[in-house]
Amino acid sequence: MSTETGHSGPIAHNEKTVTNRTMDMVVAVLFMALSALVMSDSWRVGASWASDGPQAGYFPFYVGLIMFIASAATLVQNLVTRHPDNANFVDRSQLVSVMQVLVPTAVYVGLIFLVGIYLASAVFIAFFMWWLGKYPIVKILPVAIGVPLVLFMMFEVWFLVPLPKGPLEAALGY
Repeated sequence: MSTETGHSGPIAHNEKTVTNRTMDMVVAVLFMALSALVMSDSWRVGASWASDGPQAGYFPFYVGLIMFIASAATLVQNLVTRHPDNANFVDRSQLVSVMQVLVPTAVYVGLIFLVGIYLASAVFIAFFMWWLGKYPIVKILPVAIGVPLVLFMMFEVWFLVPLPKGPLEAALGY
């Protein structure tokens, strides 16, 4: 394990987190589940050949089947291989960087359902500008307010495409 000295002490590189083999298997299982969902819903709407041609779920069913077979093959290959790829999938520092974006983004998606897309977007933009960008509040506020406002005008007023609303938009009559 190599280390280098940073501002707060040594930084370890190549620490084990999860192997490539494990991630290959996890992704294969997730794709198999997604494929099963696509196939079952396609079957529900009709996945056979009717007198006038293919039913609505015919092609999605077979795309799902192909995805399922490919994912199953990947899973089996990783389970039975004699030389598994046990290399590190991601270093801890890389994982921390990904989580610094993934966790706030997941919170943002959850906030959309609670407060609407425009307020959630303002909070999301302000948070990232403050936390990762280290911008002063005088730069954060115009951007965090302006971007959702422009998006509101563009989608709601000009294109007439409604996006998820929250209590603030309801109070304003939108």
